[in-house]
Amino acid sequence: MLQATRGIIFKTVKYSESSIIAKIYTEQSGLQSYMVRGLRSKKSTIRQALFQALTPVELVAYHREKKELQNLKEIKVAYPFVSIPFDIKKSTILLFLNEVLYQVIREEESNPDLFNFIFNAIIKLDKLTENNSVFHLVFLVQLTRFLGFYPFDNFSEQQPNFDLTEGRFTHSTGPDTVIAISPYSNYISSITKIKDADRYVPIPSQHRRKLLEILLNYYRHHV
Repeated sequence: MLQATRGIIFKTVKYSESSIIAKIYTEQSGLQSYMVRGLRSKKSTIRQALFQALTPVELVAYHREKKELQNLKEIKVAYPFVSIPFDIKKSTILLFLNEVLYQVIREEESNPDLFNFIFNAIIKLDKLTENNSVFHLVFLVQLTRFLGFYPFDNFSEQQPNFDLTEGRFTHSTGPDTVIAISPYSNYISSITKIKDADRYVPIPSQHRRKLLEILLNYYRHHV
């Protein structure tokens, strides 16, 4: 049957001289693979620019349940990027988030809350005019809310460290692959107090790389 849905471009793979297979995370059916025929031919009415990483799109496809490859009928941009293609910092963040999302999202079923979070976050990133240097860090923490391992915010003076395996704050200590200490545990606690990916949390530049390592390690423990 024909299905109209919003989607987010994840990955594309060359299928033939003129066609590709596009992995698209959709609002109606989760992650799906679509055959896009003739895209690379001169007669194609679909622009290749539509299939850049995390482009928000609207599509119509011939959808069949439990079929590994769907056939795309129509596709258009749902939100045209204004700043991301011209801002190296934003485009780098977008590519990084694309890699993370492709690794952690595998469901071939509808998850409207998760879809709307990602869809809206991408648009917010494009619209940000300042303070985008911590966007990816806030996004990673907020994304766990939908993946099932959002940090339990029991941070206190008595429990100042963050246990990556348990997803909660503790007084225990250990290697940094298991326990995140101050100031990184403080940053995680601060991020759990907000809900939007575009909210700014003051994190000094010298701490951002280490916090990113901690958050990626947190994902490894739970995904």
